[in-house]
Amino acid sequence: MAAPETASGRRSTASLGTIVREWGRIGVVAFGGPPAHIALLRDLCVERGRWIPAKRFEDAIAATNLLPGPASTQLAIFTAWRVRGAVGALVGGLCFIVPGLILILALAALFLGSPPEWVRGAGAGAGAAVAAVAVHAGVSLLGPSWRRAIADGRWRFVAYTVLGAASAATLGPWLVLVLLACGLVELGWRGLQRRLANGLPSVQPLPLLALAAAAAGGGFASLAWVAFKVGALSYGGGFVIIPLMQADAVEQYHWMTDGEFLNAVALGQVTPGPVTHTVAVVGYAAAGVPGALLAACIAFAPSFLFVLLGADRFDRLLVNAGVRSFFDGAGPAAIGAILGSAIPLALALQHAWQAVVLVGAAVLLFLVRRGVVFTLLAAGAAGVVVVLLGAPVD
Repeated sequence: MAAPETASGRRSTASLGTIVREWGRIGVVAFGGPPAHIALLRDLCVERGRWIPAKRFEDAIAATNLLPGPASTQLAIFTAWRVRGAVGALVGGLCFIVPGLILILALAALFLGSPPEWVRGAGAGAGAAVAAVAVHAGVSLLGPSWRRAIADGRWRFVAYTVLGAASAATLGPWLVLVLLACGLVELGWRGLQRRLANGLPSVQPLPLLALAAAAAGGGFASLAWVAFKVGALSYGGGFVIIPLMQADAVEQYHWMTDGEFLNAVALGQVTPGPVTHTVAVVGYAAAGVPGALLAACIAFAPSFLFVLLGADRFDRLLVNAGVRSFFDGAGPAAIGAILGSAIPLALALQHAWQAVVLVGAAVLLFLVRRGVVFTLLAAGAAGVVVVLLGAPVD
């Protein structure tokens, strides 16, 4: 039987050993992205552990989706906080993140080193499917977001989405400024409407949302800036980090080739845990293991800070008109960015056979309705076969 809630709404019914075991288990088996993560956390915390009431769990999903950064990671940290406070949040969050991070670093060393021909073929095949996966991710978000949009704001929803898509396809590292601008425009528009209606002052967004700076000149500072954008300024989570990283990693700082970046995105999809692990592969390409660890620490740090400093205020976050207005602008722009990222990802393909794999991946995702992990593994297997038959991979 679950213990009663404390005044703060937390339940302290699980030992740290339980946190390590259960959140670590999810970190190992959580293939499939945010929907799988949410389902596993709900089964653990609501159904089996009975630590969190279903309504509070749904509210937590809504609150973490209003924050920048990887929402399912923030949900894992928040649920551990509810069970065991700040220490539980730190331990649970790390147990959720670290297994996938270790695996993706091992794979990065394999794929970015001097791999055998069949490994390079697997990477080129999986990388070829990434553009289709991006479109699939964007489309899956577009419908629910459109239905939630207020009736008189749908024309702005379309405008923000188009701006996000165009920016992801053309602006590269400056995309983050477009996301912030769309959020601020919607915030200003709603504030003006409220003032015209009843004279109420507009609510300002979270202070962090005002952060937007030029990228640093090079080295670890540049890597830190790229990771910061991923962790603290990426609205929509998941695939929206791809256009934020691609121009920086490939074009501006030349840490990776186009093919290597596609491999990094594919590795982030097929490993367990958050897709944000992709940033560790970029860090590895930039500065080896120290770069990977630095990038991961900076990218995930805001998620811990948001929960540790703001979890008690999540209820207020959900009804904060300013925060919701900001996200109503930044959210559609982020979805557009995910869709738009498919263009540079597809243009990065180097061989005709990869285009065929891309078409096959689209068929699997949209017509056959297979999952992302299955599709990427199938594309990787196709790449192995094609390269062993003599197709080029360089």
